[in-house]
Order: sequence, then C-alpha cells, then structure tokens
Amino acid sequence: MSHVGNASFRYHNSALLSVTHIEAPVKVSSAEFEERLAPTRKRLRLPANLLARISGVVERRWWEPGTRFDDPAIEAGAKALAEAGVEPAEVGLLINTSVTRTHLEPSVAARIHDGLRLPTSAVNFDIVNACLGFVNAMMLASTMIDSGQVRYAVVVNSEDSRGTQETTLSRLSGPDVTRADYRREFASLTLGSGAAAAVLGRADEHAGAHRVIGGVSRAGTEHHGLCVGGLEGMFTDTKALLTGGLALVVDAWREANNGAGFGWLDMDRYVTHQISTPYTEAVIAAIDLDPDRVPVTFSHWGNVGPASLPMTLAAEAPSLVGGDRVLCMGVGSGLNAAMLELAW
Repeated sequence: MSHVGNASFRYHNSALLSVTHIEAPVKVSSAEFEERLAPTRKRLRLPANLLARISGVVERRWWEPGTRFDDPAIEAGAKALAEAGVEPAEVGLLINTSVTRTHLEPSVAARIHDGLRLPTSAVNFDIVNACLGFVNAMMLASTMIDSGQVRYAVVVNSEDSRGTQETTLSRLSGPDVTRADYRREFASLTLGSGAAAAVLGRADEHAGAHRVIGGVSRAGTEHHGLCVGGLEGMFTDTKALLTGGLALVVDAWREANNGAGFGWLDMDRYVTHQISTPYTEAVIAAIDLDPDRVPVTFSHWGNVGPASLPMTLAAEAPSLVGGDRVLCMGVGSGLNAAMLELAW
C-alpha cells in the first residue's frame, strides 16, 4: 500500500484534562441473544454459544427503555467538566461524535450544547466518522487549541445499540434467513451502549495534565462498502474488514515509527477500539504488541462504537501514572485508521 496521502501531525500546547464514561445500566448477555435465535441456529445447524465464543463478547449494555441516547452524553460531558475543573462558560468548542441519532437535523451537538449550558460563543457541531469519530474530534480540538481559537473543548459521545439489535434479532428469526444472512449481520450482535466525554485545554495552563503529543492517520476508502450500518442494522463482510483494517494499521504503524519518528514500540498502554477477540489478537500480532499492555473491555461492554475507546481509556486512567505513554488507536468503517499519542 502506498504512503501517498498518509498524514502525521504533532501538537504543541494541547492537553487532555479529563476523560469520563457512563455505563448503560441494563446487562444483556450473549446467551440471551443465542436463546432468542435458537430456532434459526437449529435450522441452519449452527452451534450454541457461537456469539461469545467467536467474538469474545459475553455481554453488552443497553439503556433503560425510554432513555434518550443523548442524555448520557450530557451527563458524561458535565462529569468531565467537573473533573477538569472547567466552568461551562469557559468552553469554546463542543463536538459530538455519536453515530446514533434520532433525526438528521439539527445536529445532536445542539441539544447537548443546551444541556451543558454552554455559552453562545461555543462552537458546536457533530463529527461522524464511524468508530473513529471521538479520536478525530480530539485531533481537531487539539488543532483549534494550538491555534489559539479556543481555550477549552469538550468531546462527547453516546451510543444506543438497543433498537438496532432488537431489529436484527427479529430479522434473523425469520424463516428464510440463510447462513450468509446470519454471517452478514453477526457483527450487529456484538454492539453495546454507553457514553463518554473528554475535556481538552492548553497544556501551559494545566501543570500535570496529559499532553496530546500527535499521531498518524490513514485512509483506505476503497473499502467503504465492507461495513454499512443504518437504523435497521449493520451489514458487514467481517473477513474482508479485518484484512483491510490490518493493512491500514500496519501501514500507519510503520509510518509513525519510521518516517514520522514517534517511537511507539514500547508504550505503557495501547488503548484500542474495542471490537472482538479475533480483531484484537490480529492487531497485537500484526504490529507485535505486548498483550498485557492492551486492555480489553469488549467482553462486558461490547463494541460501543466511537465511545468504546474513550470508555476504555477512562477505565484505565486510575492505573496510569505520570510519565506513562499511551497510544489510542483504532479503525473505523470507511475504512479509516488513526493513532494518537498521549503523555500521561
């Protein structure tokens, strides 16, 4: 794969001040999904416990019935501001990165902006880029902080997988479902619900904050048809998606450690987008990571889309100490890959 168009970037005065997560309260096991699909599995001669055994997702979370998906984003944002010690009136930028949405306009960010009581001067909009949205938003926020355009930025995300999974389970229970249908929609059953938020600010104003160092991104948009999701479900060629995603990861990794000179071979933590056991093991093998430095949360949260990486980072934060180097990395449908270094 050619390096033409590969982007590497470094930031000079941006820092992560806080990162928070909200767990959806309803636990839904993969065994429950398997039970609902038992007639289909029996007819197609598929083994039991297929979902947990193949994906590694033992359970995922759903919001309580009647919960607006953007309410947890507001909650996570308020929590992140409080932990950062930043007043809403000081915020100059709000970016919502949720894939979930209930309408096309206005932006999801508009209601979250109102819910957080941010000032009229705070720019607000959505960045939607599949599972990479949160990392992309941190990159853009860091650029705007470096430029002096904003002093503080809030990045939020909330995902609600319940409706999509209920629809998928109903469809896969149909009498005409084939093995190919089951395979195409299998990834939908690994999704989960949750929320996350981060506050970024100027490093020179916050001693001890976590510096945003820089990163690398890579686009492989010839693969844009491999994972297509909508309100009715997510349809995925999982084998081709893994192959294409790994090629992007390896290419970006080589660029970062050679041409860009980041030196990510011995990071203290590699916080990856959480998908499944096969994906995680493949990434670890492809770029020779220490598996003990790659935390796993998909087993009990599922794939929470763009929220999965910051949720995992928030969960890991208590075990990180000053001086630790953290690499946030993931691949999103499209395909796009991104890696972002933080100095704890």
